[in-house]
Amino acid sequence: MKTETIMVIDDDQDLRESIVEILEDNGYTVTACATAEAALQALEDVTPRLVLVDNMMPGMGGMALLPLLKKDHPATKIIMITAFSTVDNAVAAMRGGADDYLSKPFKRDDLLMAVRRVLKILKFEQQATEPCMDEALTCLSNPIRRQILTALSANGEMRFMDITRALGISDHTKVNFHLENLKTNNLIGRNREKTYRLTPQGEKIIDCLHLLSKRIAS
Repeated sequence: MKTETIMVIDDDQDLRESIVEILEDNGYTVTACATAEAALQALEDVTPRLVLVDNMMPGMGGMALLPLLKKDHPATKIIMITAFSTVDNAVAAMRGGADDYLSKPFKRDDLLMAVRRVLKILKFEQQATEPCMDEALTCLSNPIRRQILTALSANGEMRFMDITRALGISDHTKVNFHLENLKTNNLIGRNREKTYRLTPQGEKIIDCLHLLSKRIAS
């Protein structure tokens, strides 16, 4: 049975209650708050493993809350909920400390998939023991970033549309989100012809990913 504690922060009562119901039905322990201010107060008594927070709320919004969460609870993972799926919003959320994001309206399965994916990051972090593991954790914990690295390793250089086709993902914003993450971590680069390639560090991480994959499978 799952024992992970999740906090849901959203001023939309119907959506908040719906998310809570879905998560509780799947065995999670859930704390719900209608505002970021209420969440900060609740966080004095509980440290959730995952926080789902709406980007746009009265008072303090999700983007303003991100650095406060990361400062006081660095191990807590964050999924940003946004009504506008744009590259700028996705990149801003990632740079602010979000581990993933959900665009409204989202389906039940999309919610559960994102939650399970991000919670796996914690499991991988706990299992990391080799020196190179820390660098590879974020990439391996997210299947899209792992697939991007693998595709670039196999093909050398790839354009954006080639990457989306190789991944079989039509959501270009989501692919851009993960490409920006990999670029920020200096695992991939993009040249003047706008083709992506692995950096020397990215090539090194590929070896670490193979090592982690074997560990997870064992």
